[in-house]
Amino acid sequence: MSIIDCRGLACPQPVITTKNALDQLKEGELVVLVDNTVSCNNVERFAQSQGCSVEVEQRGEGFSLLIRKGKTRQDSEVAQEKEKAKKVVIYINSHLMGNGDEALGSFLMKSFLKTLVDLDTKPHRLVLVNSGVQLASEGSKVLDTLIVLSEKGVEILSCGTCLEFYGLNGKLKVGAVSNMVEIIQSMVEADRVIKP
Repeated sequence: MSIIDCRGLACPQPVITTKNALDQLKEGELVVLVDNTVSCNNVERFAQSQGCSVEVEQRGEGFSLLIRKGKTRQDSEVAQEKEKAKKVVIYINSHLMGNGDEALGSFLMKSFLKTLVDLDTKPHRLVLVNSGVQLASEGSKVLDTLIVLSEKGVEILSCGTCLEFYGLNGKLKVGAVSNMVEIIQSMVEADRVIKP
């Protein structure tokens, strides 16, 4: 069993290191060591997105992730179902919609997100970057709408670097902290990317 030590590595390096190790592993187990919650969550989500099972164990201030790679019949059936469903990713890079008047931009973004809730077909994922991360954070006027979308199965990812830049670490109220690897992978794997 391989042990990959990602302690002390900055985002998104733990995910990249894990990806490289999984690419070399046909089947079996891999242990990844990380030293913070964000890296732990990012590596866990990435491994699961690759069809692996993950067990997380906290060790002092760090984490050990036991990743098992191997296809089961159930994994194949789940993968086939996912393949049938179209993946639509909505990429939001501002807390406003469009350019121009800020009040109008704020109103349009609120209306856009509310309309998503009412549609029969939901996007697979919302990716929030730059000031878009403010929408999912403490004090957001659209937080209730994003919570409803999350409850309806829409995955909401917020850029960790962006949260840090805007002083929002620990203030994310819905969704998960993400990284550039996962954000790019989401867009590349999507059947369609929409930017409001």
